[in-house]
Amino acid sequence: MRLLPFLLVLIISFVVLSLPDHRGAFYWNSFLRLPLEMPLIILVLCLLPRKLAAASAFAIALTLFLLLFLKAADIGVQSAFQRQFNPYLDLKMLKDGWNLLSGTIGKGQGGLILVSLGIIYLALFVVFLKAENRLINAELVAKRAYVRLSLGLLAVGAGLLFVGPFPFARSDLQALPYLGKRLVLVRQSILDMQTFEREITSFDGVASKNNLFAGIKGRDVILVFVESYGRSVIEDPLYSPLIGPRLEKVERRLDEAGFASASGWLKSPTVGGVSWLAHGTFLSGLWVDNQARYDRLMISQRKSLNRLFQKAGWQTAAIMPAITMDWPEADYFGYDQVFAAKDLGYKGKPFNWITMPDQYSLAAFERLVRQPARKEGNPVMAEIALVSSHAPWTPVARLIDWKSVGNGTVFNEQATSDQSPKVVWADRDNIRDHYIRTIDYSIQTLGDYVSRFGDDAIFIILGDHQPAPLITGEKASRAVPVHIISRDQTLVGRFEGEGFSRGMTPAKAAPVLPMDSMRERLVRLFSQSE
Repeated sequence: MRLLPFLLVLIISFVVLSLPDHRGAFYWNSFLRLPLEMPLIILVLCLLPRKLAAASAFAIALTLFLLLFLKAADIGVQSAFQRQFNPYLDLKMLKDGWNLLSGTIGKGQGGLILVSLGIIYLALFVVFLKAENRLINAELVAKRAYVRLSLGLLAVGAGLLFVGPFPFARSDLQALPYLGKRLVLVRQSILDMQTFEREITSFDGVASKNNLFAGIKGRDVILVFVESYGRSVIEDPLYSPLIGPRLEKVERRLDEAGFASASGWLKSPTVGGVSWLAHGTFLSGLWVDNQARYDRLMISQRKSLNRLFQKAGWQTAAIMPAITMDWPEADYFGYDQVFAAKDLGYKGKPFNWITMPDQYSLAAFERLVRQPARKEGNPVMAEIALVSSHAPWTPVARLIDWKSVGNGTVFNEQATSDQSPKVVWADRDNIRDHYIRTIDYSIQTLGDYVSRFGDDAIFIILGDHQPAPLITGEKASRAVPVHIISRDQTLVGRFEGEGFSRGMTPAKAAPVLPMDSMRERLVRLFSQSE
């Protein structure tokens, strides 16, 4: 009897069926189980008529390797976004995953890894299918032996199933329930889009409000999203010794410059990436927690916060240093001016994936938007995305004299002086150290910019999302800090009445407000006259 085909089918099916679907379950005892599907596969191949068995073999192989793909995708998505892979929503994110991988380890090595994984996947599929066909075409004596062995495994599995684990081993049937739950997830996503369609077309009382922003007429409003700035940097003992004192220093500096500040928590619709979901949620006042919702929002008539300011007479602008390709979504938001990476005039070297340091982005905003608008007497409403704290978090930029920023070539030495992404990402502690130092740089730079150039502007500074669980741990919240900064003490005080804490550090017990509630809150508080 030839055991090789029998063993190949058992081993490959065992590995696929026992593979955990999230990174936190990779323990040795995760594999101390007997999937009952294993012997059942052998019995189907050996007992059915050959033609029917051949058709079944192909269906079994497709199902098993679909399961392998979904589990691998689950591991990746769980590691980055703390949720399961959703085929209905996440296939569009493959390009973004490639951008992050290639930006971290390089396009050559990243491409080699993907091609190698693809070849291994296809090779295993072919090997499994051939082994199945060998079992189907085996001699009758061999088939009987395979059946006896499979019935023995099935009896052991049934015993473990009904008697209980002994001592650690267990048996179960997981494949079909796992795939069934995925189909339920897809169905729920389709129903969710129907709910979102009703939300997006319902009456928008905020947009119909009279005297929009009457309480802040003539003042610049500057909305700043800080990449990966999450609650963990303030409360996690790994990071708070650096960020706590930094926020205190920024608060003192702002106080000396005549600014008041209030801070709170917002629940972000995303974690680990996909920042545009947070932008869309904050600006639309709708909960945009997946790509399908975002795509529908982009073709809707829902008025963004930017458009409401535009309607009220503000000049709207976007500073987007991470945008390096066409950005058709800009049409939805309603910017009078869009400054993508190529429009900001940066001539220095990139900081690996990061096109330019935050200080340059802010200096370019001052030069290209605020100064011209001030000369024309126009108030500005700007949305700025700061990206120095985006993965791979190396090199870490340093704040310099604002008068020396120029065209950005002054940053060339900084851009080449730190460890490569490959070195940083080889050690988890090194990754975390670089991450928190980039956050520290962004907060320091913002504090310095506001205290020097803030004038009578109103600043709304917030994180877009928490970083990946690699940085925060698996059980971190989805909360991000939000800061309101202005020389208008009365205006800042209104936010304290909404649950915000005085100063730059949100109180631990402060309520976590949903991010989609901020559009209505800003319109209401900014429209109040003194």
